[in-house]
Amino acid sequence: MKVVAIVGSVREGSFNKYLARFVQKRYADKFDMEILDLSGLPLFNQDIENNPPAAVEEFKSKVKAADAVLWITPEYNATIPGVLGNAIDWLSRVEKVMIGKPSWIMGASMGQLGTVKAQAHLRDILFAPGLQSPVLIGNEVYVGAVHTKMDKDGNITDEATVAFLDSVAANFLEWMKRFGKTS
Repeated sequence: MKVVAIVGSVREGSFNKYLARFVQKRYADKFDMEILDLSGLPLFNQDIENNPPAAVEEFKSKVKAADAVLWITPEYNATIPGVLGNAIDWLSRVEKVMIGKPSWIMGASMGQLGTVKAQAHLRDILFAPGLQSPVLIGNEVYVGAVHTKMDKDGNITDEATVAFLDSVAANFLEWMKRFGKTS
């Protein structure tokens, strides 16, 4: 099964990028995951949406080819970051590659609530007409106080967090069976 991860941060030292890499390594035997880079996406512009730059075409083709999308979002001002909204705008226009594509959501922050508001907004956005993505509900991953749960290399060291991620990954795989994407 092919999963693409879309991380709503372009900062190299992002805890959310570390979370994506942790998931990629830990579950490599369960699914193939590519972490997409949003730093090269231009701002959405309706004037060029029918003839987008190569970076947009490549991004959309990778999402289209994936069986599912893992969204990993920080929380900026109680919502999703602009870079993530921009990526979503590109995905929701012209060739609407998210329609019917399963999504699951995670997020990490240094605060105690761990991206609760951003994830709620993202779930609402993913139900919009240009996206219509079924979302794995009841398996929200809010990694609060992430700076106390990761080492300097981005490995999650908190056993309870790892155990929870293991259960969510198992639930995701079971859910994907409904889409005929796993054995």
